[in-house]
Amino acid sequence: MQHDLFAHVAALRACGAVAALATVVAARGSTPAKPPARMVVHRDGTIFGTVGGGCVEADVIRSAFDAMDTGRVQRLAFRLSGEEAERTGIACGGSLEVMIESLEDPRVVLIGAGHVAAAVCPLAARAGFTVWIADDRPDYACSAHFPDAQKIVVGALDALEPELALTARTALIVMTRGHSEDFSVLRWALRSPCQHIGVLGSRKKRADFAAELAMDDALTRRFNTVHMPVGLEIGAESVSEIAISIVAQLIAMRRGPAQHD
Repeated sequence: MQHDLFAHVAALRACGAVAALATVVAARGSTPAKPPARMVVHRDGTIFGTVGGGCVEADVIRSAFDAMDTGRVQRLAFRLSGEEAERTGIACGGSLEVMIESLEDPRVVLIGAGHVAAAVCPLAARAGFTVWIADDRPDYACSAHFPDAQKIVVGALDALEPELALTARTALIVMTRGHSEDFSVLRWALRSPCQHIGVLGSRKKRADFAAELAMDDALTRRFNTVHMPVGLEIGAESVSEIAISIVAQLIAMRRGPAQHD
């Protein structure tokens, strides 16, 4: 069973699926599961494996969604006696602890397969990010130009979102070939679940985009959270320097509350 579960986890990671892994890390006394019992919780709530069944498992599934959404490890403790046993429906008399962690690697989606994306991709991959490339030009968006990309998506820029499996933890960076193409992507990106959206461009370009969105209060509020120009302010000028500033901002975002505006 454990071998099958590990194979299942490997398959989920290979396709970039969103899921969480729950592991029984401690058990005392009589319990329905012992370390290291494991269970995978998929985004749709279905499971693979078990950590004991009953309401214990129901609580684990609920916390698994938090782990998927935030990337933070969750820990649950269950005492299977007294009132807690009545609530969980498992009166074994012991206690157990379950750790839940997201299986989603930090992922960055680069919309646009130009020279800046070609510089960002290997840097981000070496920094531990899973990198996806998306563009409408198959001659640019290809493995020959992006050998470090886990996945390459080719399609119309205004219709890419369904192919990208975006979540709150996905970093989306827009760097297409032109102003109008960037804006076309940005309009749907602002409605996506991504918490980190960056756009390559100047402050004047930001002001132009803000003016174009001014009639839509919801999009304007969302646009106010967008990193544009994307990247940490390090005085970057060359393509390589811009790529470093972008990846540095991604690292700051991944590490938590550090300042990365």
